[in-house]
Amino acid sequence: MMIDESINKHIDRIKMRLKTIPETPGVYQYLDDEGKVIYVGKARNLHRRVHSYFNRYDDHSTKIKMLVRHICDIRVTVVSTEVDALLLENNLIKQYQPRYNSMLKDDKSYPYLCITDEDYPRLLFTRDRNKVKGQFFGPYPNQRVLRELQDIIRKLFSYRNCNKVLRWDADSGKVFGGDRPCMNHQIGLCNAPCTGMVSHEEYLATFAKIKKILMGDFGEILESMKREMLALADELRFEEAEVTRRRIRLLEEYQHKSTVVNTNVRDVDVFSIISDSKYAYINMMRIKNGSIVYSFSNEIKKQLDESDSEILATVIPALHEQTGSSAREAIVPFPVDDIPSDYLKLTVPTRGDRKQLLELSLRNVKSHQHQCMHQRLLVNPDDGRSQLMERLQKELHLKRTPVHIECFDNSNIQGAYPVAAMVRFTNGKPNRNEYRKFNIKTVEGPDDYASMAEVILRRYKRLVDEGKELPDLLIVDGGAGQMEVARQVIVDTLHIDLPIAGLAKNDKHRTSEMLCYDNQWNIRVVQLKPTDQLFHLLEQIQNEVHRFAITFHRDKRSKSTIRTQLTDIPGIGEKTARDLLLRFGSVKEVKLQTLEDLTHAIGQAKAKTVYDFFHNETP
Repeated sequence: MMIDESINKHIDRIKMRLKTIPETPGVYQYLDDEGKVIYVGKARNLHRRVHSYFNRYDDHSTKIKMLVRHICDIRVTVVSTEVDALLLENNLIKQYQPRYNSMLKDDKSYPYLCITDEDYPRLLFTRDRNKVKGQFFGPYPNQRVLRELQDIIRKLFSYRNCNKVLRWDADSGKVFGGDRPCMNHQIGLCNAPCTGMVSHEEYLATFAKIKKILMGDFGEILESMKREMLALADELRFEEAEVTRRRIRLLEEYQHKSTVVNTNVRDVDVFSIISDSKYAYINMMRIKNGSIVYSFSNEIKKQLDESDSEILATVIPALHEQTGSSAREAIVPFPVDDIPSDYLKLTVPTRGDRKQLLELSLRNVKSHQHQCMHQRLLVNPDDGRSQLMERLQKELHLKRTPVHIECFDNSNIQGAYPVAAMVRFTNGKPNRNEYRKFNIKTVEGPDDYASMAEVILRRYKRLVDEGKELPDLLIVDGGAGQMEVARQVIVDTLHIDLPIAGLAKNDKHRTSEMLCYDNQWNIRVVQLKPTDQLFHLLEQIQNEVHRFAITFHRDKRSKSTIRTQLTDIPGIGEKTARDLLLRFGSVKEVKLQTLEDLTHAIGQAKAKTVYDFFHNETP
């Protein structure tokens, strides 16, 4: 059913537009009441796609409903093929930067190498593609990788990097704008094109080789350099042949350092993606002759709750064009229906070299996600913790986000003074008002499993009996044994739906891994790296419950010691006994003190009482 004026006051105008939209491939634009483009999309069938926004309104997500309310007018462009629609959509998104389109983060923050569009080109480092004209290569993951590549090219070839404006006059065969060679020529970094020491054709041929290296095409250059080396040797120009040989070795070392797959993988792009409710993280790897030319990761803020497939359908053509990729094949983790096969062949590998590349790309994108979440956690702790909770939900396959987490731990010394403690974390932060202490009442001797069963039963039976809300996740400080005890109480005894996880420690008593149950109640290990922010949060929870349990145990043991020895002295209460222990450290040391020392600590009358008690004792 079509929406009405209560949802969009411009619906009458929109209905008129909808009647004229053809059933052909094309691109549609939604405009607000100020005439600003707020969304751009492509479609195989414009009529069907655009109508879907205004029908079945209740079935749409909250964000799409928001978009529909702000649409004032519709503009469509009919094209011949799906490929044309794909390219046009990409260009319009870059042109208008629509509010409701998910886009890559501003690429000004990423470094590029640029071969300038000049008669005598230069190779420049830049972060802003609008400041210089030329052919761009990148973006590179960081400045260090780019500088390393730039340094290798500088060692291989001589070219200018000055700011002189050189102009080549083809009629006269002369260069204008130069005067005399600079210091770079003297130290072998520049072949001085400004003075005509190198011909225009030779200079451009050098940059043709540089371009091939930047595109990852090493094979042809290496073969050319090897032929050149042999020709120089045949002419007995051994010094020049040795220079060429060193350049070949340098280029081969750089190529081999990045070779990760069989060289039969000639020219492909690899894309991977992971996402949460707010952000998507993508990685693109360029593969040329079995070598990774570069790997680039970026973050995308979701605008309309797009699926991973929809995001890749936008990102792949954008990055394909932005990086100047020559690949006709892309490796992806799942089918992407909105990418036409005649634009790019998509492969979803199940084994072999392509599968290894996809897994490598996925490791890169996970690492980038962790970095972005860590940065958000530093800038906006609450937002960062919410993202961590969503990740924990995904890792444990939970039905809901674990906003409230409760964790239990036991503490005793060979069964003496047994206690347990529980801490609660709310949205990743300690909620100390909800911490609880438990004296073990029914367990005799050192039995951690029985102690854990007792406190979990007492805690959750009380919550159920009082009708209070249960936490979203129960964590026990321990491995499979502690988890099984918790499962028996929660599932078999109380019959409640409460996810259970365990935090196991290694031989050094440090958090080593997280365990959880699958749907068949089999225990599985959650794969988290020690550098992961989620791992750090779980480690914090485990350390906090351990600290809280140990503190409670020490307090109980200390009070018991005071009560059973010093407070047995007639006239000596707990306060005086505590003062003596704080002053002298132990009951044994109190016994060794002189009457004068005790007087300084607790006064003459009480000191004499304590002194007489201990020194009148029969051996």
